[in-house]
Amino acid sequence: MPQEREVADEQAFLNRAYVALEMMRDEARSMLGDVLDIGRGGTFQSRTERDIVVNTALSRLQQLDIGDQALCFGRIDTAAEDPDGLGEAFHIGRVAVSGDDLEPLVVDWRAPVAEPFYRATGIEPLGLARRRHLHVRNKEVLGVEDEYFTRGDGTGPNHSQVEQATRDGLVEDGLALGGPGALLAALGQARTGRMGDIVGTIQREQDEIIRAPLPGLLIVQGGPGTGKTAVALHRAAYLLYTHRFPLERQGVLVVGPNPLFLRYIEQVLPSLGETGVTLSTVSGLVPEIQVSAVEPDEVAALKGDARMARLLARAVRTRQRPLKQDVSIAFGVAVLTLSVEMTEAVVARAKRRPGPHNQRHRFVERELSGVLASQYRRRIYGNVEPEEGDDFEDQIRRAPEFRAALRRIWPRLAPHELVHDLLGAPALIRAAGTDLFSEGDLALLYRPRSEMLEDVSWTPADAALVDEARSLLGPLRAPRRQALASAGPQDLFDQYRVPEPVTEEEIRSYGHIVVDEVQDLSPMQLRMIERRSISGSMTVVGDMGQATAPAAAGTWESVVTHLAPRKPPIVVELTVSYRTPMEVLDAAAKVLAVAEPSMRPPRPVRTTGILPDLRVVAPDELGEAVVAAAWRELEAVAPGRVAVLLPAPRYEEIAQYLRAAGLPAVDPRISAGEGLGATLVVLPADDANGLEFDAVVVVEPASIAERGGGGRGHTQRGLRTLYVAMTRPTRRLTVLGTTPLPSAEIETGESEMWQVRAGIN
Repeated sequence: MPQEREVADEQAFLNRAYVALEMMRDEARSMLGDVLDIGRGGTFQSRTERDIVVNTALSRLQQLDIGDQALCFGRIDTAAEDPDGLGEAFHIGRVAVSGDDLEPLVVDWRAPVAEPFYRATGIEPLGLARRRHLHVRNKEVLGVEDEYFTRGDGTGPNHSQVEQATRDGLVEDGLALGGPGALLAALGQARTGRMGDIVGTIQREQDEIIRAPLPGLLIVQGGPGTGKTAVALHRAAYLLYTHRFPLERQGVLVVGPNPLFLRYIEQVLPSLGETGVTLSTVSGLVPEIQVSAVEPDEVAALKGDARMARLLARAVRTRQRPLKQDVSIAFGVAVLTLSVEMTEAVVARAKRRPGPHNQRHRFVERELSGVLASQYRRRIYGNVEPEEGDDFEDQIRRAPEFRAALRRIWPRLAPHELVHDLLGAPALIRAAGTDLFSEGDLALLYRPRSEMLEDVSWTPADAALVDEARSLLGPLRAPRRQALASAGPQDLFDQYRVPEPVTEEEIRSYGHIVVDEVQDLSPMQLRMIERRSISGSMTVVGDMGQATAPAAAGTWESVVTHLAPRKPPIVVELTVSYRTPMEVLDAAAKVLAVAEPSMRPPRPVRTTGILPDLRVVAPDELGEAVVAAAWRELEAVAPGRVAVLLPAPRYEEIAQYLRAAGLPAVDPRISAGEGLGATLVVLPADDANGLEFDAVVVVEPASIAERGGGGRGHTQRGLRTLYVAMTRPTRRLTVLGTTPLPSAEIETGESEMWQVRAGIN
C-alpha cells in the first residue's frame, strides 16, 4: 500500500507538470505567432527585434520538445531540522517547468540544486534525506525507488533496493551506486540502434566530469561500457546550460570517429533540449575535399605523423621563389624589366613578414608593381614630377606578363591543390621531406597525379594534410564580410548578434570542443582540433586500450602535446563499466592483457550469469556456425539488436551466408537503409568503436588480431581491435573462429582451453 500511494502521488504531480509544460509551449507558440503576424517590413531596428523574438521562440520550442522521453525522472528531499522528518522537495527533470504563479515544479537536471541527486552518498549525503528515482513510461509513473540518507519518517536507512538490485544482477563489489534499481532497469533495456541519454541514471563519478569547469583541457580515460561518450555529450549539454552566453554565439563542436557513429549519437543532445551543436567527423571539418578512399596502413601512419606539418611548411616555402631570369614587360611606350635581383629582394622581405602565404601575395604584388611603376615614371618623366593620381601600379598588375611572373614568384594557392601537386611529384616530395623522412618513406607518399582535382580519391589522412595546408596558406582571397548596420549606441540587441559569416576558406573555431574516441586520432588530426578551439576549452574522451588506428597518437602524453593546451590539463578516469556485464569483461580482459599489459579493464556493475560462447570450428563449418549463432542470439535478446563483427576481408562471404539463410543482415554504414536500427547488422570489427548491441557474434578473432600485420601474425593494433569487438555487447557474447583466440587462457562453455598466443609483431 505505501508504494501504491507514493506512485499515485507522483502520478498526480507528473500530470500537473505536463499541463504546465503545455502551457509553456503555448506561450512560445503565441509569441511566435504574434511576431509573424506583424509582417516583414519596418525599420532595421524593428526587423532586428523581430528576428530576435522569432529565434528565441523557436529555440524555446525546441528546448521544450522532449518527445516521448520522461519529463521528470527523480526527486530529492532535503533533511529537515527534525531528524525524523523531510525538508524541501525538488523534482528533477529534463527541462525546468513552472506553474501559473511561476512556482518551480520541475528543476532542470543541470541546475545547481539538482547536483545532490547525482552525487549524494551515504557517507556524503549533501544535505539530502531521501533520493527518489521515478520509473516513468509514456507519462505514466510505474514505480518509485527510494534511498534514505538519514532517518526519514522513522524508516531508518533503507538497503532493500540495493539488495533487490543485487539479486537482479548487480555485482556485489561495494560500489556506491545512485538508484541501483533504476540503473539496472535502464541498462537492461533492449538497444534501439540509437544511443539514449543517461540523464536519469548519471552516477557520481560521471557527474563530476559533466559539471567540471569550462576552461582548459579535460581528458577522460574510460574503458568499455563506462559511459564516456554519454558523459561527454551530457557535458556539452551542461556547458550550454551553464554558459549559454557565450557558447551559443561561439558554438560547440562534437567530433566522432565516423559517420555511422555520428548517426548513432545524433539524438542524444536533442533529447536534452540542445539542437545547436555541430556534429562532425574529423575529415568532415575540411570542406574542400570529399573523402572517398582508403590507403595502406603504412601510408596513413606516415601522413598522420607530426613531421608532415614541417614537410608541408617547406612545400609552401618552395612556392615562394624569385625569378631565375629577367622578365620583360611591355607597358605603354616602354618595355619594363622585372629583374632577378628585384624579385630576390621582394621575396626575402615577404618571407620575413607575418601572416599566411596567400595574405602575403598581396604584399609581393604591390611591391613589384610599385618598383615597375617607378621604373616607368623615370623613363617617361625623367626628372620632371609625374602627374598626381596616376594608376600605373594598377595597370601594371593587369599586364599578362606581370600576372604570369607573379604566379611563378608567389602564387595564390588552394590547400587541396597544394597537397595534390605535392603528393603527385616525387621531386617536390623529396625537396620538402629530405632529412625529415627516409627515402623509403618519401616514396610511400607519392601517388599518381590526377588531371582534375575533382577526380582525386582523397583519404582521411589527406584531409588532415589539406587542413594543415589551409592554415599555412590562408584564404585564396581576402574574405568579404557584410557588416551589420548599427542601430545606435543604445542598441539593446548587440548581445544577440550572430557572428559574422565564415567563408569556406576560413577555419571555423568553437567555444568548446568535444572529441570522442580521441585515442584513434593521429598527431596531424589532433592539430586540426587544436586550431579550431577559440580558448583551448575542450573535453576529449577515449581509451588507449582501444586505440586501433594506424596513426594513433598512442599515449595521453602525445595527445596533450599535439592539442597544445594553454594550461596543464585535467586528467580523470572512469573506472566503472555500467554497460558491459562481468562475464564479457572477464573474457575480453584476457585479450587486453596481451594487447596492453599495462592497462586494466574497468570494474563491472552488472552480471548476467551467461558465460560467453567461445568456440573453435572447422573451416568448412564456419558459415553454418555463424548462421546458427545469429538465429540463437536474435531469439535470446528480442526485441534487441544483434551484431556480427568480423574481419573486413571476410565481410561479403559471411554476409552472404546470413542472407542465404533468410537472415536480414544489414550493413549499417549505408545511410539510406535501416542502419543500426536493424535487428541484425554485419560490420567489420574496424568500425565498431563506440557502438553497443544487446548481443554480438565475433567471427574469426585470430584474423581480426592480425590487423595491420600484413599476414605476419598478431599485432598490438589487431588485438586492440579484437578487444573492442568483444566488449560491444550489453548482454551476450559469442566468439567463433577456425583458429584459437590469440589471448591468455580463456575457457569455453565446454571447459576447453584456447591456446596462448602472446607474441606480437
